[in-house]
Amino acid sequence: MSGVSLFEGERRDAITELLNRLLALPEATRDAGMPNVVDPVALAKDRVQPMLMERMDVSKAAEMPRGEIARQVSDLVAEILADEKLHLNLVEQRDLVTKLLNDMLGLGPLEPLLADEAVTDIMVNGPDQIYVERAGRLELAETVFRDNAHVLNVAQRIVSAVGRRVDETSPLCDARLADGSRVNVIIPPLAIDGPSISIRKFAKQKITMEKMEGQNNLSPAMATVLRIAGRSRLNIIISGGTGSGKTTLLNALSRMIDPGERIVTIEDAAELQLQQPHVVRLETRPANLEGEGEITQRELVKNCLRMRPDRIILGEIRAGEALDMLQAMNTGHDGSLCTIHANRPREALTRLENMVAMAGVKLPNEAVRSQIAGAVNMIVQIARMRDGVRRITHITEVVGMEGEVVTTQDLFTFEFEGENPDGTLYGSFKSSGLRPAFAVNAKYFGLEKALLDAMSQPEHSTQPPEMAAE
Repeated sequence: MSGVSLFEGERRDAITELLNRLLALPEATRDAGMPNVVDPVALAKDRVQPMLMERMDVSKAAEMPRGEIARQVSDLVAEILADEKLHLNLVEQRDLVTKLLNDMLGLGPLEPLLADEAVTDIMVNGPDQIYVERAGRLELAETVFRDNAHVLNVAQRIVSAVGRRVDETSPLCDARLADGSRVNVIIPPLAIDGPSISIRKFAKQKITMEKMEGQNNLSPAMATVLRIAGRSRLNIIISGGTGSGKTTLLNALSRMIDPGERIVTIEDAAELQLQQPHVVRLETRPANLEGEGEITQRELVKNCLRMRPDRIILGEIRAGEALDMLQAMNTGHDGSLCTIHANRPREALTRLENMVAMAGVKLPNEAVRSQIAGAVNMIVQIARMRDGVRRITHITEVVGMEGEVVTTQDLFTFEFEGENPDGTLYGSFKSSGLRPAFAVNAKYFGLEKALLDAMSQPEHSTQPPEMAAE
């Protein structure tokens, strides 16, 4: 649609004025990345938005239900369009109202991306560039922000909703959306090209072990072993890189916890979505402007021990709280879960040892390793592979100490075998066939036979049968 068709019967000088204004408004000139194509809705929005804010009682609007605000905005927009002789069809007018509401009440250009269930990650690199992840692949979104101030406004709206701030004195911030999606914000001067917002979305449909099996994230036998590990109250560490699916797996594993148990969760930015009825959620607090009032994960771990938890779930081990978590696991809080950033199970143990040292307590290396061997029962390694699929690559059991070394045994591994013509990878989930050391725990809960049956299952190929036959 051309710019002229927007203003039927307008004088040529009015059209010229609007087109000149168009060149100065980045949002109005963008249409699927084409710089000189008129977007009628964006052009109208630039005219209508300031007039709308003048006519609305913002203080009253803040107390209204969204539906009532939407009705009033729709009526006012129709009036303004008529007064300004801006002609939009019904579809364009609805689109305009939606965008105005998103700016007023939501997160502006991010709202349609947040509503799109196919999008799992949103990455804002300044006003002109928004990338999203769909089906494990990154792609450039068509939507954009007006300018850096628009991005900053949305970022501040996100962090202020959880009592945090982002400004020049505090240019880094972790936060969360109302649905638990994780958000990281970094602004200038640290972000050179403008404010950056990274959002890790969580699917509205809860991830279960059954769904993960169907997605070839793990084999049925591996899922059975993990269910038994959860019900047998093993202390489990989920290890993986950034974006590998650690928190998603933690949510799925937590479904194995008995509904009658009291669970305390500790996170930097609350994002876990546990389904049990008796859950207490704790979240860290950053320091205020004077540098005071900070509450760390370590303080929360110490405090939660006084809260009579049956299980403790630590969103991510990052520093000295590792020591307190290990002590909790060793003193009756079995069945606890946490995540750690590491690329292999052995590396997870090394990082855990290093983080214990960050607690500031001088302990001999052998004592630290003995504490780890006594506290941690299992490490589940998950990875995001180059085809975008998350796969559990190792289920590794911690079996004890030999000298000064923590000993482990792999119960399951994933072995990469090749790539299909469509770019998807395939391989096999293989059982080691070893008898798990936690078979004793499983026996206590009446699950030993099911555990040994799962360990004896043949390897599970992720290659579709029709492709394997070719």
